[in-house]
Amino acid sequence: MKSRYELLNEAAKTVTDRGANYGTPAENFERIAVLWTALLGHEVSAAQVAMMMAAVKMARLCADEKHMDSWVDIAGYAACGAEIVSASDD
Repeated sequence: MKSRYELLNEAAKTVTDRGANYGTPAENFERIAVLWTALLGHEVSAAQVAMMMAAVKMARLCADEKHMDSWVDIAGYAACGAEIVSASDD
């Protein structure tokens, strides 16, 4: 059984690792938002990208609620989204 602390530590490591490959969450999610805006024909924000990516993981959990990677990813997307919106307050 993975504790919540282990899951959060794994999410933190994943977010850090991804940042090395894709840039900051704000940069990466903004790139995704620009693409989704063009595809959907209406404005999508970086924060909405974080929410939608978490929703994708929730949908996957409906098929297998014990898939730990999805739980880890949801925690990571939540942290990224919170970072993005808190930066917009500055």
